[in-house]
Amino acid sequence: MQDAALRLPDDAERRSVISARHLDLTFQTNDGPVHALKDVSLEIEKGEFVSFIGPSGCGKTTFLRCMADLEHPTGGEITVNGTSPAEARASRAYGYVFQAAGLYPWRTIAGNIRLPLEIMGYSKTDQNERVSLVLDLVELSGFENKFPWQLSGGMQQRASIARALAFDADILLMDEPFGALDEIVRDHLNEQLLKLWERTEKTIAFVTHSIPEAVYLSTKIVVMSPRPGRITDVINSPLPKERPLDIRDTPEFLEVAHRVREGLRAGHLDE
Repeated sequence: MQDAALRLPDDAERRSVISARHLDLTFQTNDGPVHALKDVSLEIEKGEFVSFIGPSGCGKTTFLRCMADLEHPTGGEITVNGTSPAEARASRAYGYVFQAAGLYPWRTIAGNIRLPLEIMGYSKTDQNERVSLVLDLVELSGFENKFPWQLSGGMQQRASIARALAFDADILLMDEPFGALDEIVRDHLNEQLLKLWERTEKTIAFVTHSIPEAVYLSTKIVVMSPRPGRITDVINSPLPKERPLDIRDTPEFLEVAHRVREGLRAGHLDE
């Protein structure tokens, strides 16, 4: 029997879980308005791994925060699972992984992962089962009684991912979670994240500044321009789902990376 985690959905099963149409967002500041997003339209389908890449300040994180109901557009519309971001947030439709792990130092790793489950009112039995499951998913079994300061930066980020997975939301929003890590650790976590995505079939929206990371991880790469943030290119990856790290040396990988780089350059020229 074929592993369901490796099976691509039929067309009938595919649907947009995140839909943005002509999205605008302008912040009002003491120095005047700041146009963070301008006319952003995008569809993210169920089970896709979508990376957002662009220069600092281009609105990548702002767009992610709009999905999460942490920022509120001033124009256009955005839906998550066919509902407003506020409704999606209330129904716990997504998990959010921030740039910093954000673990409480006085709680064990298991305690940190358990926290949202406690807030949501899960029983102790359910909490224990879910904590055990997600620790296994991120390969941290055996570290549940350690404190964050006893773990490396990469392990702390894996614990943060486990916390976001604990209540089994279908969507995972990730805001440059590996940006502060060294290249060797980052490569390892990229491999682990791909395996996790295959096993769980989550829909992932992932912010990054790294072209190799975006190309290696994604089924779709969204290239954004400098402020005001606009989408300059959307690249559907031709790479196979199975991706060893050495795929980054192949002509297919380098061709996609070149297109991303050209999209970033075009965004600067359009300023």
